[in-house]
Amino acid sequence: MSTMPEQALPEDSPGAPLDGAPLDGAPLDDDLLDAYSRTVMRVAESVTPHVAALEMSSARRNGQVRIGSGSAVVFTGDGFMLTNAHVVSGLQTGRAIFADGTHTDVELVGADPLSDLAIVRGHHTPTPAALGDAETLRVGQLVIAVGNPLGLAGSVTAGVVSGLGRSIPVRSGRHSRVIEDVIQTDAALNPGNSGGALADTRGRIVGINTAIAGLGLGLAVPINATTQRIIAALLKDGRVRRAYLGLVSTPIPLAASAVIRTGQKEALRVVEVIAGSPAERAGLMAGDLVLSAQSRAVSSAESLQKLLFSQAIGEPFPLTVLRDGKVLAIVAVPSEMTDGDA
Repeated sequence: MSTMPEQALPEDSPGAPLDGAPLDGAPLDDDLLDAYSRTVMRVAESVTPHVAALEMSSARRNGQVRIGSGSAVVFTGDGFMLTNAHVVSGLQTGRAIFADGTHTDVELVGADPLSDLAIVRGHHTPTPAALGDAETLRVGQLVIAVGNPLGLAGSVTAGVVSGLGRSIPVRSGRHSRVIEDVIQTDAALNPGNSGGALADTRGRIVGINTAIAGLGLGLAVPINATTQRIIAALLKDGRVRRAYLGLVSTPIPLAASAVIRTGQKEALRVVEVIAGSPAERAGLMAGDLVLSAQSRAVSSAESLQKLLFSQAIGEPFPLTVLRDGKVLAIVAVPSEMTDGDA
């Protein structure tokens, strides 16, 4: 029985190994690392000039000076900078120091503790960074953090988007809320990074670093449509006006029969209705399942919160509720959230 002679692959054949390259044509590990390094360096060079070390201070009656420190990102051509509300809490003035050694006095424009965003303004600042859209991010995507951890100006770390849609519970006075759609990253963050930039590979700012949740876990407030509304409100009024319903809720999956009837898989279960609140006046009750608000399906506290900005204050706020197997239409009229609201 004759056999065919073994044929060698031509050197230019798609299946032929070239200089030790993998058979699938993937680049060498060194090439990948070089490309990674070049990307991080390019973004660092682009973003670092726009990020400042922020030092805020306030003299007390006893002569002591209270100091807050973190980072801030220049985002307009006339000196406005984004940072975290917790960095500037209770402070009005300070100084921003940039990586090239230049500095400027700053003053607080406004802060919103319930989103952990704040804006300060400097008198002489570099050109602004470009803001991106966190809605375009994907898990596994490369991101670069730029800030001033431990006072080390212009520090850069890199990592990937570890998770999206996370939430951080926050409080402001008696109010509790969650910062929605938070970005989780494994880019190393340390004290002083708060208020710094989280950038994508094009050098666009997609988040403001806000917290350290644990070893290897960093979180950032996203730059998206909701936070753009908050930024606009802070620039205009120095604060964010929010509508107040007065209910405490938790997301739950709907029973199969309710899914068939409503076409939704989840709803918000009302845990508590605050006495004297717009929710109580509208007839909402503990145990109600909120299906929609303003004709939009709601399945989380965040999805409801997105509808409760200043435009909803004093206006009819239609809710669809499932109660004892019946679908009810309820109209509430939210009031403006004040420090006295629970």
